[in-house]
Amino acid sequence: MKRERVAVYLLFFLAGMAIGTWTARIPAIKERLGLGDGQLSLALLAIAAGAVVGMAAVGRLVDRHGSSRVMIPAALLQGLVLVPPAYAPDLGVLAGTLLLFGIVHGVLDVAMNANAVEVERAHGRPIMSSFHAVYSIGGFAGATTGGLFAHFSLAPSATFLSAGALVAVLAVWAARWALRSIPSAAPAAGGRARLPKGIVFLGVLAFCCLVGEGAAADWSSVYLREDLAASPGFAAAGYAAFSIMMTAGRLAGDRLAARFGPVPLVRCCGLLACAGLGLALLGGHPVAGVIGFGCFGAGLSCIVPQVFSAAGHRDPAFAGRALARVAGIGYLGFLSGPVFIGAAAELTGLPRALAIPALLAAFVAVTAAALRTRTEAPVG
Repeated sequence: MKRERVAVYLLFFLAGMAIGTWTARIPAIKERLGLGDGQLSLALLAIAAGAVVGMAAVGRLVDRHGSSRVMIPAALLQGLVLVPPAYAPDLGVLAGTLLLFGIVHGVLDVAMNANAVEVERAHGRPIMSSFHAVYSIGGFAGATTGGLFAHFSLAPSATFLSAGALVAVLAVWAARWALRSIPSAAPAAGGRARLPKGIVFLGVLAFCCLVGEGAAADWSSVYLREDLAASPGFAAAGYAAFSIMMTAGRLAGDRLAARFGPVPLVRCCGLLACAGLGLALLGGHPVAGVIGFGCFGAGLSCIVPQVFSAAGHRDPAFAGRALARVAGIGYLGFLSGPVFIGAAAELTGLPRALAIPALLAAFVAVTAAALRTRTEAPVG
């Protein structure tokens, strides 16, 4: 199963790299088209809308045809659809190309997670966290590459063509080694496919976690700068600490899940995330804020991988639809969380508003037993 596992790593890496590369060149696209902040927000909303649509549509395809038959074409398309935004002549075309980019990314996200569950089942031990760690590493690699192209004043088109070509190469490599999925049996004639019990609640747990990820991405630097009077450079360290510790936590997550089991791991992670963000909010000093956001990232790191793994293992015949539902609900948390935090901050101040993700992390810890399934992934 070593090659099959590497194939999934390649897919997670290329998916993260595509997003990271696009993110790094947003300022150049914004400047070239002369977009205001509000116009840019509309364009970025198209990616989010596309991802939700893709996630909602792909679950049935994964169950009917097998994850490998969906994820490889989606991976190839991911490199292709990265290029058109660089050539968009106006906001409308940019939004359309980003909508397509989001749809493909959503399809790939669900399909590769479904294949990751199958590889994890074949391995007989937890390995989901490492896949999500590689996604984070891919995002960092893409952002770094895009930053280098920007540093040398190269056009976004050159950036996206180069990254798109590399994505295609990685997709072809993954296609050669990927685990070939066996499609699940179709539901009985005249009957509707019914999702396994508890899938929606697993989506709620993913939602709670991703609210925190979105809040850290959008509000950590603002909080450190405006509420704790950190310098601009040090304020950026809050999200850097969050990201680094999240990646480190995911790299360690599989060993922790194998030793302690997913439920105790998620319970402890939820408590660590709550305590970490609590330290950032109550410490009253920029250093405490950075340490707190680092602990917050470490706490959140293992929750989504374990939730996805539980959803995929609950009923292998409906893994695609289960993952699509969980990912879709969770992604809504990532999108809406920062907006809710901003609205709450207008009413109560940012420190009190940031207490919301801490409370949601505590809720995840209290309800972690929902990850137990009748067909859990083998532990140990």
